Amino acid sequence: MDIEYLLFLQNFRNSINNAWTPFMEAVSLFAVTYLVMLPAFIYWCLDKKKGLYTLTTIVVTVALNAVVKLTACIYRPWIRDSRILPAGDAITTATGYSFPSGHTMTATPTYGAMAVVAWKKLRWFSCLCIVMLLLTGFSRNYLGVHTPQDVGVGLILSCLCIYAIHKLFSHLDKHPESTGKWLAAGVLFGIISLIYISVKPYPMDYVDGKLLVDPQRMMRDGFKDIGQLIAFCLACYAEKKWVKFNEAGLTMQGVAISLAGMIPLFFMINYLQSPLVGIFGAHWGALISQAIIISYIVVGWPAVIKFCLQQPKEVPAEAA
Repeated sequence: MDIEYLLFLQNFRNSINNAWTPFMEAVSLFAVTYLVMLPAFIYWCLDKKKGLYTLTTIVVTVALNAVVKLTACIYRPWIRDSRILPAGDAITTATGYSFPSGHTMTATPTYGAMAVVAWKKLRWFSCLCIVMLLLTGFSRNYLGVHTPQDVGVGLILSCLCIYAIHKLFSHLDKHPESTGKWLAAGVLFGIISLIYISVKPYPMDYVDGKLLVDPQRMMRDGFKDIGQLIAFCLACYAEKKWVKFNEAGLTMQGVAISLAGMIPLFFMINYLQSPLVGIFGAHWGALISQAIIISYIVVGWPAVIKFCLQQPKEVPAEAA
């Protein structure tokens, strides 16, 4: 049934000469590259707590996706059925294992968490976020790179993470003294996960002498995603202990400094990983690059905001 659905979408794509393909590719690409800049701006400029909630949901969900994907090791649709022909450049960009959809498990916690925090005051924005997360999942089916099960399970796991992190933040509001324990638990989970994906066995299936999926390449992605969680927990600890910034606010100066922080972030997203991979190797280079990016978002640019806006050394209790 899942393959038949993909074939139906494939026939539709062909009937309209792939007119929608560039748009669907753009939706998918945005979700896993530049989408993180939105919660970063919220965190820096608009609402520190809501931005942090969104960022927490992202890093936890992405790390969970890496563990599940490298445990299941399910092949892509076109490997399972040669009739599936992915659209555009999807076959070159959608490498490795298929289940669950990584794009869905990146887009859903980001759009979903932003929808949750904006629901009371910006209902239209929440609705737009919900449409975008559903559209991102659908784009993976439309492009022929994921089955409905890949997307559906990714959506379910992401929604569970959104709910779990929401409950965690409610708990931390009442028991802020336990924050350090939860951050330590995140680091421990990340370290155990890195060891697990490094030592577990992987399928080594060949077709015409060519390995279908290179486990080392998938482990690189796993190192990057799990390393993001570890770096996030450490950066949160550093920000809470030493920086303690306030969001810049919706003033001309606050918006300007927050937008200025997007420029280095844009270049890090696009150009940081390649040289670090050359220096440290594929696995650790990917991990270090993602750790730098997430640390920059959580503690690096906030320190700049605090310095430039001459914020007090101690954050008022209601903003902590």
